[in-house]
Amino acid sequence: MIFLNFVQEEIMKNKILIIDDDPDIIEAATVLLESKDYKVFSETDPENGFKSALNNKPDLIILDIMMTEPDDGFFLLKKLKKNNITAPVIIYSSVSNALGYEFGKNSLIQVDEFIDKPAEPEMLLNTIEKLLNKTK
Repeated sequence: MIFLNFVQEEIMKNKILIIDDDPDIIEAATVLLESKDYKVFSETDPENGFKSALNNKPDLIILDIMMTEPDDGFFLLKKLKKNNITAPVIIYSSVSNALGYEFGKNSLIQVDEFIDKPAEPEMLLNTIEKLLNKTK
């Protein structure tokens, strides 16, 4: 019975995939999200991020744009959508500061939400909860 409860709890946890080349961002976000009982996966490059999205089927993806190349996240976002990965995507990046470009539903690059780095933990949590509640 204890095992079944454990399995049910694991099944019910929302899975979040973080794709970012900054280990400090991954660590901080992981600690924050796991404290709220999310199951967190992380990758530091687009290639492994894509594989993790296919294998782990996350409920939400937090994606950086500027990784090894300044536009890695753009290409990964396109690849995810092309391969029917339908999880909501939060771009969590400083790319708008670097490029001066706006992101969102009506922009050239369409994402569910965009958050400038650095952000307050509560802002990130509120955005995640809002998107996950939309998909239920």
